[in-house]
Amino acid sequence: MDLQINIDLRKLSPPVSYRDKIMLVGSCFTQHIGNALGDFKFAVLQNPNGILFGPDAVCKSLLSYIENKKYAATDLFQLNEIWNSWEHHSRFSHISSDEAVRIINESQQAAHDFLKQADWLIITLGSSFSYKLTQQADIVSRQIGEGVANCHRAPANWFTKEMLAIGDIESMLEDCMNKLKKFNPHLKFIFTVSPVRHIRDGVVENNRSKARLIEAVHYIDTKFESAHYFPAYELVIDVLRDYRFYDIDLVHPNYASTEFVLEKFGETCMEGETRQLMDEVRKIVIARKHKPFQPETKAHQQFLVNHFEKVKLLQQQNPFLDLKEELFYFSQT
Repeated sequence: MDLQINIDLRKLSPPVSYRDKIMLVGSCFTQHIGNALGDFKFAVLQNPNGILFGPDAVCKSLLSYIENKKYAATDLFQLNEIWNSWEHHSRFSHISSDEAVRIINESQQAAHDFLKQADWLIITLGSSFSYKLTQQADIVSRQIGEGVANCHRAPANWFTKEMLAIGDIESMLEDCMNKLKKFNPHLKFIFTVSPVRHIRDGVVENNRSKARLIEAVHYIDTKFESAHYFPAYELVIDVLRDYRFYDIDLVHPNYASTEFVLEKFGETCMEGETRQLMDEVRKIVIARKHKPFQPETKAHQQFLVNHFEKVKLLQQQNPFLDLKEELFYFSQT
């Protein structure tokens, strides 16, 4: 008896490998994928603007990396003594406008340099809703009517909220893809739609929002040979489809759910050699996180020596891996 709907997952060609540089942008589900790939020692750069949910915010950020846009204090606004950027997550905010600008521009430069050399761009879209500034926000911004990527808990009357039309999403994604391919001709793309449900928008509205993203992404998938769709949304909603795979808020997929999606991502997007190396790296990472009760014992010292030799050999066999942190840790005998 089949207890789950089976999804026919298309193998990615060419597959993702350890020699690839991978940029990830988009919603908080991007963090799960990016953090996992980072833990496995892939060369990744994720969310240089912080978490982004809408296709308008994602495309705007990517275009800013292409042009290597530099921000100034005049691009920021102050709210509750903190300087913020409408285009960035609050982790870039600071009590000093100069420091906020410095942090933002360092991230912009890193994103520009990385994207120029990247092999893969993974884009996870979370919502079709767009927020635009109203006249009420005029005291802190001259960008009236422009979309924002993050509301920074500003008063609700500073924004209007609208759901982007499918055609508009398709157009902005297509324009962004064309410019990205011109900037980096060998760049390849993996699109996903976040399974995190935006229940604050309403259950019906959330489903409409996700449907528009899915339709637009599939348009891009058929339009561009270098674009691929990975069904993270369907794996959670249609295969797992049970609240035991969600966190206590009944909105965010829990650990078991994200691990299931990541396992399917590996099976679909990577070949056996890469996944075998991932298993070797996993063992090293787990050993690195080991917390000894008595670090002075001979047993622990031997543990460090043994794993130092394992890491050194793994590094020699795979010079593209960055294992400096592990080598340093296990050398402390």
